[in-house]
Amino acid sequence: MHPPQLRTRARALRARGDNIRSIARTLSLPYTTVWHWCVDRPEPAVVGTAARCFRCSPAVENQTDPAAYAYLLGLYLGDGHLVTSDRVPVLRIYCSDSWPHLIEACESAMRAVLANKVQRIQKRGCVAVQSTGKHWPCLFPQHGPGKKHQRPIVLADWQREIVTAHPGHFLRGLFHSDGSRFTNRVTVRGREYVYPRYMFSNRSTDIMSLCQWALDLLGIAWRMNLPWSLSVARREAVAALDRHVGPKS
Repeated sequence: MHPPQLRTRARALRARGDNIRSIARTLSLPYTTVWHWCVDRPEPAVVGTAARCFRCSPAVENQTDPAAYAYLLGLYLGDGHLVTSDRVPVLRIYCSDSWPHLIEACESAMRAVLANKVQRIQKRGCVAVQSTGKHWPCLFPQHGPGKKHQRPIVLADWQREIVTAHPGHFLRGLFHSDGSRFTNRVTVRGREYVYPRYMFSNRSTDIMSLCQWALDLLGIAWRMNLPWSLSVARREAVAALDRHVGPKS
């Protein structure tokens, strides 16, 4: 019995135009086995989100944009929810009405990652940007019952690889959901100081640790001003974060 990964690879080679004999030689398989997999019983057509799920099929045609995935992961960890109790799973990200460009960016990220269709459901003061798809749970294994800060949130190895390659996009998603950039004013010995500052707030210690890790990857200085609140205030740190995140709009 050959592993299914070997059959998938053989079919991927066939799809790119390799002949049966060369595939058999490449994979060290009998000619008849490869012929059976690729000609006698070819892989059934893949439709829907299955056609784009890079976790289930390594040879998807419309590859997921990893930077868009890192951004969407940040949004999901902040203001997202994955419903798996319905007949078809629903990924839902809540975006404030105050930030129309954030709503557009969220929808674009969903389409770049997996979604064939995206809906916008108006709520009180916010819009639920959502997409149904059987394969959303493959891409967000952190889903589960209860609130995120009441259960462990740990990235899979493949997710950590994507975030390591695109920490700025991941931070952009985190700060666009649970963060802010504003002008801070302090008075010291009668003199007022005005400077830009980023804040990120999340009650999940695991999600906060992921934010700290991504900031460290970019060499951006941060400090905790509360157990659930992180601040980026140094001039060079704010300038660096501006290049990756910027204010919401």
